[in-house]
Formats: sequence, structure tokens, C-alpha cells
Amino acid sequence: GSAAAQDASAWQPDGHAATRLIGGSAVKSAEASFLRAGIEIRLDPGWKTYWRYPGDTGIPPTFDFSGSQNVKSAVVQWPAPEQFSDGAGGHSIGYVGDIILPLKVTPTDATQPSTLRVKFNYAVCGTLCVPAKAALELALTGRSTDEGLLDRAVQLVPKRVALGIQTNGLAIRAVKLASAGGKQSVVVDLTAPQDQPVTLFAEGPTPDWALPLPEPDGSANGPDRRFTFIVDGLPPGAKAEGATLTLTAVSGGHAIEVPAHLD
Repeated sequence: GSAAAQDASAWQPDGHAATRLIGGSAVKSAEASFLRAGIEIRLDPGWKTYWRYPGDTGIPPTFDFSGSQNVKSAVVQWPAPEQFSDGAGGHSIGYVGDIILPLKVTPTDATQPSTLRVKFNYAVCGTLCVPAKAALELALTGRSTDEGLLDRAVQLVPKRVALGIQTNGLAIRAVKLASAGGKQSVVVDLTAPQDQPVTLFAEGPTPDWALPLPEPDGSANGPDRRFTFIVDGLPPGAKAEGATLTLTAVSGGHAIEVPAHLD
């Protein structure tokens, strides 16, 4: 009981959701040194919450780690989301059920204990959307009985790969700007597992870009797929030419994240 209590904070309910912090192991290698942790969100049946880019409607979560002790940085990782109707003719992007957002926590001094504190603001939606919040705290010991939960959550985070690189049958082969009828669009060619549905999400270089959801164009079953979307939702003064988009493709239980420069 006492050991388990040190691995996770108490659940904080707020309306139709509850959240807690989960502690994980210490990771030390030549490439990185950090403590694993996670924010777990448990949603009532029929309710959802949002991804970092919420789509046509919605509010992305915000995180404030400034009250933490001996924490240099805390990086949020995002499991692959899904899209769903927002009830107003558009689509939102997010999660249902139980989701864990993995965290990479870097201590200021690795020889001293760290306490993670986060003020977490998010929205949950059923028929209507309501704001929710939590103030969570957990001492990170570098040990955990919840390591399996974090392992599964990390496996759901899209693998970041370069344009043209295939992993688990997924690859974004080419991204180009096109023009028709006086409007610019982005055309994305990708490879996906045969007969598996594919979802593609597009994000701009800064959070104030609000790009439409890419729509499939052509075959929905073969390995070669094409998606297109109109260049819309750019902040004032921004141009598509020269911008680097982040494209996330999800299919067959796997996901990739690809930076794509628009020439």
C-alpha cells in the first residue's frame, strides 16, 4: 500500500473526468537522462478530451509545471489521437476512455529528489463541453509499480521519422503544394497497411495555425493513399510556402509523425 501510494498521486475528479500523476523509472543512457512520469486521464463513458491540436472545435490542454521542485524541464508526449464529430458539422481530435500522457522529466540536479507539480487545465465533452482542471503533485523516486502503464502509453506515441521512411507499413512519401481555382492546397502521398483505415492530421509550425483535417482522395484500401486539404486557418501574415508542417498518420495500431517542408 505505502509503496504503491508513492508511485501515483490520488485521483482528482472534476465532473465527468478524473486525473492523477504516475511515477516511473529513471532512464540513463548516453543519449538521455530523465525520469519517466505520466498524466492519466479517466473519462466517463461517452465523454472525450482533446489532443494538442483539437481540430475544428475544442480546447487543447495546458500544463504549468512551474511549481515543481528540482525539475529543469517536463516534456509532454502525445499518444496518437482519433477524430470524431464535434456535433456541429466539423471534426475534433482527441481521446476517449482512459489515456496517459507520458512525461519526460529532467531534474535540475540528478543527485537530489524531484517533486513534480502540475496545474492541468483541459476540457471534457459529451453533448456539451465543460472546462476541467487539476492541481497534481508527486515525488518522483525513479521506481514504479506502474511501469507497464507507462510502457503501453509510450508505445502509442507516434514515432518521429523523416519523409519517405517507412515503419510498420506506414510512410509519408511526398508532400507538395498545389493550386486550383485560385486556392492553394496541400497534397500528401502516403503508404499504409493494405485494407487498413488511415487517419491523417496536419499541424502548422506554431499553435496559432488552424489547418483543416486532411481528406482522403482516391483509394481507401490499397497501400498507396492520397490526402488533400485546403491551405486555410493561417495566422495573419503567414504563408504556406517555406513552412514546415507536422503530419501525423495513424493506421493499423501504429502511428508516425513526420516534419514536412513546403517548397
